[in-house]
Amino acid sequence: MSAVDYHGHTTLITGASAGLGTEFARRLAARGSDLVLVARRRDRLEKLAAELREQRRIQVRVVEMDLATEHPGQALAAQVAQLGVHVTSLINNAGFATFGPFHQADPDRLRREIAVDVTAVADISRAFIGQLRTAGRGVLVNVASMAAYQPNPRMALYGASKAFVLSLTEALWEESRGTGLRVLALSPGATRTEFFDVVGTPQAAGGTRLASPVDVVRTALAALDRRNPPPSVIAGRANRVMVFLARRLATRRQVIRAIGRLTAEGA
Repeated sequence: MSAVDYHGHTTLITGASAGLGTEFARRLAARGSDLVLVARRRDRLEKLAAELREQRRIQVRVVEMDLATEHPGQALAAQVAQLGVHVTSLINNAGFATFGPFHQADPDRLRREIAVDVTAVADISRAFIGQLRTAGRGVLVNVASMAAYQPNPRMALYGASKAFVLSLTEALWEESRGTGLRVLALSPGATRTEFFDVVGTPQAAGGTRLASPVDVVRTALAALDRRNPPPSVIAGRANRVMVFLARRLATRRQVIRAIGRLTAEGA
């Protein structure tokens, strides 16, 4: 297995101002890809863009955008077209969660969570997948989560949204076979990013050991480097074992109760 060369590519990354998005930008830039960085915080995007232009001698464009707006795919495609850029790869990374009992959650925050975690992923994928398939050599990565593999009490909407992302992406993997486009759903576990600051909890539920963004992105790129990449990958051996054991040795009721106990510790 050899590392894929991304020279000649232009990769669009949402949620690029922090965490996994920033790490994807650095790793793909190191492999030669030009970039379009998308997020709400323009100052962070500009700082990252300047760093990568100087270090990697690549083209980096910045798009300041709130993905919770109406028709985010169409709006983003229009802005990219104005830049005169042809996107060959796409990383849908933007997302956030809400922690706490569903019946107590702010309805406006839940609507925004659906807009970013569900609607934007589908809409942006649809807006760009035609040109990705035409290019025939790039990647489409949608960031799901370990939360996609079982219901998540106290993070009910987040788990449901990531289950959507996982299912959608695996279906697109099959639809895109033979086109040259490599499609992958990436499911990290708890990772050392700003995620828990946004959620409102100081650490992962149950005190789970946090993975590094470097390791998570390395897992994704290693999967994409394979001659026949899988439709999805779980980052972290312990996480993969956990999903396997939960499916083989526990009932659905037992899994839900176990996750409920873990999230209760973070309440």
